[in-house]
Amino acid sequence: MRSRLFGLLFVVMLAVAACGGQPAAAPQPTQAPAAQAEPTKMAEAAAPAASENTLGLPMVNPLNVQGDIITAGSSTVFPLSEAVAERFREEGYAGNITIDSIGSGAGFERFCKTGESDVANASRKIKDSEVENCAVIDRTPIEFRVGTDALAIVVNPANDWLGDGVTLAELAKLYSKDAVNWSDVNPAWPAQPIKRFSPGTDSGTFDYFIEAVMDKAYVKDATADKGKGEEALLAAANLQLSEDDNVLVQGVEGDKYAIGYFGFAYYIENEGKLQDVAVEGVAPSAEAVDAGTYKLARPLFIYSDAEVMAAKPQVAAFVNFYLSSVNDVISEVGYFPAPKDALAQSAQAWLDVLK
Repeated sequence: MRSRLFGLLFVVMLAVAACGGQPAAAPQPTQAPAAQAEPTKMAEAAAPAASENTLGLPMVNPLNVQGDIITAGSSTVFPLSEAVAERFREEGYAGNITIDSIGSGAGFERFCKTGESDVANASRKIKDSEVENCAVIDRTPIEFRVGTDALAIVVNPANDWLGDGVTLAELAKLYSKDAVNWSDVNPAWPAQPIKRFSPGTDSGTFDYFIEAVMDKAYVKDATADKGKGEEALLAAANLQLSEDDNVLVQGVEGDKYAIGYFGFAYYIENEGKLQDVAVEGVAPSAEAVDAGTYKLARPLFIYSDAEVMAAKPQVAAFVNFYLSSVNDVISEVGYFPAPKDALAQSAQAWLDVLK
């Protein structure tokens, strides 16, 4: 009975939205503004209309979804979005899904400045300045938490001096201008130059590393020391930045004295070429992430907009399908599920679009 009532309410809300006025803007990215929707197209994406999944979202039938979908952003979220999109196609979606891996910052540029994309993939929360950019083009970003990633610190397999791992303080110094050789961090380590590999500055992974590692060591006063963590990293010797995680893998693989960092999924893909490094005595794993003992775990997101979802019902359907299917594929790509309450909040954000 509940499912039947929900299905009826879903169609009625869509019909009301189609006859209503303009959507109301929400002040925060996690709040969904009201949106208009074309009831026939959106209802066709629910199959059958009177059914819902465990998140309380109407079931999506990909066979009934038409139109192209454009996403762009985080290289970390990219393999997860690819896996969800592949399942969407396998279940009948015949349109085109574009997923560009360009970094979280560049993804928000496309979503908030040029309005070229329907969905932004991000390995960090959207910044206030990016929300402001969205407002200029009449977009209010809606945040959907889709998973959890652990940042992997990796070294060359020939590295035989980091068997016990590193502390956060040592890791910060390894990536700073204050150390040129490994021995500058620990006298027991080789007197050889540290070859540093890092995601580029447009990457959400870079932003997270600055926040979780560099700022803890270099920012003592949030006002006076703002930006010093990033400055310390960017001024380091022998530093290579790249938005392409494969470049980072190849760099660490090719040099005994190299160190790098990126999403845990990329380490899993290249486990035979690299070795991971424990941080504060804990190596990245599902158990450590769930227990909260691994210090470098972070949330993963996708963002969209109510008006985009209303104008393009295929986008609303894909976001729904993403939230409903993500836990079926997330472990296959090396990530970890979002907490249940966070995923439930994402589902509610989708439902709030219909209000």
